[in-house]
Amino acid sequence: MFVTRHTHVVDQALGDKLWQLYDVAYRGLAEMAVTREMLFRSEFDEAIADPSNRLWVLWDDNMPVGMSLVATDIGHTRYLSRAYFEHHYPDHMRRDAVHYIMWLVIHPAHVAKGAIVRLAKEGLALEASEGALLVFDSPEMNQPAASGGFAEMMARLAKSVAGQAPVRHLETQHYFA
Repeated sequence: MFVTRHTHVVDQALGDKLWQLYDVAYRGLAEMAVTREMLFRSEFDEAIADPSNRLWVLWDDNMPVGMSLVATDIGHTRYLSRAYFEHHYPDHMRRDAVHYIMWLVIHPAHVAKGAIVRLAKEGLALEASEGALLVFDSPEMNQPAASGGFAEMMARLAKSVAGQAPVRHLETQHYFA
């Protein structure tokens, strides 16, 4: 297995392969999370074509089995508040060092094969070397409490490439019906 880094992906054949991975990785989540976690294909294509995003792809031969997209300009996303980060992390914002992990997906057949570790180490190492504040979110099914879950896994991955890199809980959003 090997990892490649991409920006501004507009090749249709590559986009189709990446979409197939994204689709299979998110399959079933739509019924389990109240939030819309999965992008529409047009949104996916826009995200991978955005030159300010870093796309990391883990390959097994000629098939993508893992993928992470990191937005290096949070102003290009609709997910994070610039004002919040300017107030709470002004140094990082001045350095354009607030980055958002838009997704981190692994093909279900490769989850238990160390794929996420390999993919994260490649991408997180660059983020760490730049002193970036990496922001990520997780639906309740992957993060049922403020500690443990996906956040704990990300803290372990960050520690393996950057030493002490604490993961801080920023906010919880609740939905009611």
